[in-house]
Parts: sequence; C-alpha cells; structure tokens
Amino acid sequence: MKKHLILRLHERDNVAVAVRDIAGGEMAAPGVNALRDIPQAHKIALKDIPEGGEVIRYGAVIGYALAPVRRGDWVHEAALRLPDPPALHDMPWGQAAPPLPRAPLRTFEGYPDAGGGYAGTRNLLGIHTTVQCVAGVVNMAAERIRRELLPRYPHVEGIAPLTHAFGCGVAIDAPGAAIPLRTLRHLVHHPNFGGEVMAVGLGCEPLHAGLLLDARDNTQGNVILLQQEAGFDAMVAAILRMAERKLERLNRRRRQVLPLSQLMIGLQCGGSDAFSGMTANPVAGYAADLLVEAGGTVLFSEVTEVRDAVHLIARRCVDEACRDRLAQEMRWYDDYLRGGQVDRSVNPSPGNREGGLSNIVEKTLGAIAKSGTAPIVQVLSPAERPTRRGMIFAATPASDFVCGPCQLASGITLQVFMTGRGTPYGLAAAPVIKVSSRTELKEQWGDLIDFDAGPAATGGSTIPRLGEALFRQIVDVASGRIRPAAERYGIHNDLCLFNPAPIT
Repeated sequence: MKKHLILRLHERDNVAVAVRDIAGGEMAAPGVNALRDIPQAHKIALKDIPEGGEVIRYGAVIGYALAPVRRGDWVHEAALRLPDPPALHDMPWGQAAPPLPRAPLRTFEGYPDAGGGYAGTRNLLGIHTTVQCVAGVVNMAAERIRRELLPRYPHVEGIAPLTHAFGCGVAIDAPGAAIPLRTLRHLVHHPNFGGEVMAVGLGCEPLHAGLLLDARDNTQGNVILLQQEAGFDAMVAAILRMAERKLERLNRRRRQVLPLSQLMIGLQCGGSDAFSGMTANPVAGYAADLLVEAGGTVLFSEVTEVRDAVHLIARRCVDEACRDRLAQEMRWYDDYLRGGQVDRSVNPSPGNREGGLSNIVEKTLGAIAKSGTAPIVQVLSPAERPTRRGMIFAATPASDFVCGPCQLASGITLQVFMTGRGTPYGLAAAPVIKVSSRTELKEQWGDLIDFDAGPAATGGSTIPRLGEALFRQIVDVASGRIRPAAERYGIHNDLCLFNPAPIT
C-alpha cells in the first residue's frame, strides 16, 4: 500500500481513509485507483461491495451499501444504511485486560484537598449563582475583581464566575431536575476552588441558596442576595467585599508534590473527523492508560458516542454491577431520545460528516479509542461523583458544552479535548488541553492547539510515543508549569447544564 496516501486500520477493513486529497485516477494503493476525487479523511473502497454488503472499518460493520460500490469509489454517508444498535441485555463483561504500559512519572504538583479527595490543579475563586437573573451583575463584578483585586493576591490563578440558565421558570421538583441540581451542588466544592464558597442569588427564585448549598455553607458569609442590596453599586460592592475575604484565604494555598492517584482528568472529543479515531483519540487513550497505571482516575463520556460500541465497553467492566449500570444508562438515553422523537442518527454533526465520518457507528468506533484499554471500574450518571479510582465511564450527552460541566461536577480538574475540525472550546473552572487529529489543523491554529497527534497518521511518530508525550504534558499542565492556549487567552464556554426536566 502506498505509504501515507491511505490508512487501513484492520485487516478486515474493505475501506480506507485518505491521508490527503486523492485525485480521480490516482493510485491510492496497489490495484486501487480512485474513480473520482476523494477528499482528505474520507473513505475509498478497497474492493467491490455489493448492494446490501457490509462496509467495514475498524474491523467492524459501520453500515450496509445502499447500492453497489466499486473498488476505488468514494464511500460517504449517502452510500450507507445505518446498522441496528447493539442489544443491551446479557452483554459479556470482565474480559481480561492487556497489561497497561508503565507510567514514566508518578507524581505531580497540585493543591491537596482538605477532605482527602482529589487534588486541585488550579487555585481559583469560584463564584456560584442560583439563577440567570444575576448573571449580568456577577459578570461585571468579576471584571472588577480581576482588574482591582486579583493583582494583590498573586497565588490566586483566576476567577471563575459560574453563571447559567437554570434556577427560575423550571420544574424544580421534576425527576429530571435532579441532574442540573446535582451538577450545580457538586460544582460548589470543586477541588480547584479551594473549599471557599461564594454564591450570589436574586432572592425569589425556586433554586434558592438552601437548595444550592449544604446547611453548613448557607451563611451570610457565603451568600449575597441582590434583592437585599440598595441598587447596582451596592450589589457590586457587596460582591467585591466578599470576594476579597475569599481571596485572602485562597492566597495561602500552595502546590505540593502529590501522587497521581490524587489527579482526576476528563477526556472529551468535539469537532471530530475521520482521523480522530486513528490519531488523537488513541493517543489520548494511551496517555489515559499511563495515568491509570500510575493510580490516577480518568473519565470518558458521551452516551451517543458509546452506544454503538457499548458491547465493547461492557467487556471491560470489572464486575456485573458495572456492566448493568452501563446498560441502564444506555436505556435511559435511548428513552430520552425517543421521547424527543429522534434517535442516535442526529449525531454526527455536519462538520463531522464533512470531515469524513459517515454515521454515528463510525464516529463511535473512533470515539471509544480515547478510553484506552484499562478496565472500567465504574459507570456514573450525569454529574455524579466517583467512588472508585481508575477508568470510569461518566454517562453524559455528547454535546461539548454540556458534557464539560457534567465532568467538572464529577470532579475533574483538567480536561483533554480531541478535535479534528477545530473548536475554541474551553472551561472556566479547569484547564483544557486541545489535541488535534491532523497536523494541518495544528498548522492552521498554531496558537489554539496544544498538542498535535497528526504524525500518527503520516508515519512521523507512533501512538505510544505520542501518548507518552501527551501524558507528560498532562502532568505539566496539572502542575501549573504549562498553561494551555484556552486558559492563556481566557477562552471558556458558558456553563450549559443538562436539564431534561420541563421549563415552566
């Protein structure tokens, strides 16, 4: 096969991915000439496929040909019929895992948690809100805190105002509201906030401070209600006074050398392309295996991007209860989509498809590569906290800006984000390392991409070599020695909560 022109991942595959644009008539592999122009990252047929025949990538069926496909033809979304999703009952579990690669590092420099939980990677002032009504005032006060107060407290690394669209006009007692409530409550004690609690409410909202905070935290020293203040200037002044008290205490925090068992990170992908499952995701998976081997905890997520490979994830579950919880979360999401009169085929996005991903099955088989090979020790509902250490599946939507807050609420203090199409995504409460699936994206966005996994596709490097380099970068970012691009520029998405409950 001509080097670096196409990539075929498994001996069963009857399609391969174009490493670069292939012109019609060009030889893509011995005996395989492109019958038409094949865009970069899209699939070319390696053999004739009859109507109804299996189209195989990653060694698995990603679809069935809707019409005969000739060797050398372009295989795209319109040429495929989506397979049925895997069944959820009696999935095998407890498959023996291969030995994990040995981690070259076993410590990092973080902020220990006073309660003995996961350590922080940043020292931030978190400002929590009970309702969207206060967001404008809080954001203006946060700008003054950054400008007027923060320079006096050099050991505090930033401000994270967590404004959101929840709190009023919502069915606060509906079963689905448990998810956004759990998310917001868990964010209050995020490890990067150093145990300092600061909440701003309006005063008349259903999500009052007593629902957001534990009883011990719901005090005048931690809560400001804007309706009790004498106008805008008084509101801002009250926020600045409380912020200064919190900053004084946060400024005493110092990094310590800690075992990697006290680090929990999240893995997420967005703006994926057909290279993501061959470069960025397996590189992240190798780094995740190293972190787990060193005692750390890694969360991977996105239900709709696991559903079509759920049987492969189930095999890695360490016990029957973990497997059953996985099936339960998948069933819940199947019902959730069905209630909205859609199914999993609404994913991939137009950009994913333009990047060569024909359907959700192909996307899923590449997406799960970010979970590496480690045994899966626990499955979480959205925004739940883990009780085990190791590789964990946190069941969240696939939406980037909903998955991120769910993972933060579960306690991650750093996120690794893989992308093929590019996105300036970021989180206010934790650093995000951006990994590109293609070197072309790194070259285009040199000031936004932190790590290039593209050489894995061109032969410039290998998955293990790149995975170890990414692992070392994770440790450096967690230790504060490196600030990723989104953090340097202050880029972060709004706090978007997963709320399956009714809006009233």
